[in-house]
Amino acid sequence: MNMSDIAARGLVLLGCGKMGSAMLAGWLERGLPAASAWVIDPRPSDWLKSTGVQINGDLPGAPGIVLIAVKPQMMGEALPSLQAMGNGDTLFVSVAAGTSIATYEDMLGAKTPIVRTMPNTPAAVGRGITALIGNGAASGDDMSRAELLLGAVGQTVRLDSESQMDAVTGVSGSGPAYVFHLIETLAAAGEAQGLPADLAMKLAKATVAGAGALAEQSEDDPGQLRVNVTSPNGTTQAALEVLMDQEAGFPPLLTRAVAAATDRSKELARG
Repeated sequence: MNMSDIAARGLVLLGCGKMGSAMLAGWLERGLPAASAWVIDPRPSDWLKSTGVQINGDLPGAPGIVLIAVKPQMMGEALPSLQAMGNGDTLFVSVAAGTSIATYEDMLGAKTPIVRTMPNTPAAVGRGITALIGNGAASGDDMSRAELLLGAVGQTVRLDSESQMDAVTGVSGSGPAYVFHLIETLAAAGEAQGLPADLAMKLAKATVAGAGALAEQSEDDPGQLRVNVTSPNGTTQAALEVLMDQEAGFPPLLTRAVAAATDRSKELARG
């Protein structure tokens, strides 16, 4: 399956913010003809206008895929306009946080193929990871088409059940913010030890980015990579004795943070 298969029936993108723009750019780079894409966005950017896609015009009656990228609070207004496409062959793919498959089925019909996804913000630079789960009407081909679309901005993983989506939100959905905060605090700690602010920030950014790339590419797991860089009684060990403290270090802190994000995701899903 490739972009030409998707182009045959057309693709509708509902909402084109940063995430939608990143995905659209990836699809066009991978061969999706601009004429096969329709975008509905109340405030189209200059970049969007330059792509050649069809913007805010009449939609095809039965597009192959509708990808929903609007904010959850706009969902009630956006979905009714798409109801005529439900209960058919059109696949609906959602990247909207906190909107359950059941919500889509209520508006579009239970026979409508629906794939709910949770991407994260590194998708903007093609380094995201997206979790996917389909409803009972979504076929294997539907899941493959959804993976093809989301694969344009990074990796994809399939979930066993929709109930896992809240934990995914807590780990990878909200996770980039944890890493950005780590960069902030690591740079601030460098400043506290006498480094100039710009140098401390450059060191912190490069260290986190480089360590992440190494963790992805290495055959060793992160635990072994940590051991590899930790000399007995050396500087890294001194720092890790603080960070790995079971009462005040990273393990209990991140456990509480991910649990808080997961619980909030559940609350938002309940409305």
